[in-house]
Amino acid sequence: MRLWSVHPKYLDTRGLVALWREGLLAQAVLRGRTTGYRHHPQLQRFRAQPSPIGAIADYLRSVHAEAIDRGYAFAGEKISPARSSGAIVVTRGQMKLEWSHLMSKLARRDPELRARMTRIRRPRAHPSFRIVSGDVESWEKQR
Repeated sequence: MRLWSVHPKYLDTRGLVALWREGLLAQAVLRGRTTGYRHHPQLQRFRAQPSPIGAIADYLRSVHAEAIDRGYAFAGEKISPARSSGAIVVTRGQMKLEWSHLMSKLARRDPELRARMTRIRRPRAHPSFRIVSGDVESWEKQR
């Protein structure tokens, strides 16, 4: 499961579709509707919010908006109506790690898109997140 901190606009089609599916899975986990992935480390930052379901729903709304902007037909009715109470913090170190990870994926899947994005020095965060200084998040599995 990869719930990207980087803005979904940077993802290729395959990445955006995977993010949508994984976000919906995360929502099901947070609602207690699945037995798998309950202890997945990426869910920690959503669980730490006053409304975890609202936080993942807001996250999914931004993914859905990106999909609609691209002309895809993601089923927005699958998103919980719950709302979050504010932005989730993400560290600059986490953003750098994810950007590097995304660039590696795009090198294999979409070299043209990767080439266009090499000029980006400070990628934007997903709208659910606010960037703060710091190293890679403690929940991130180090490679």
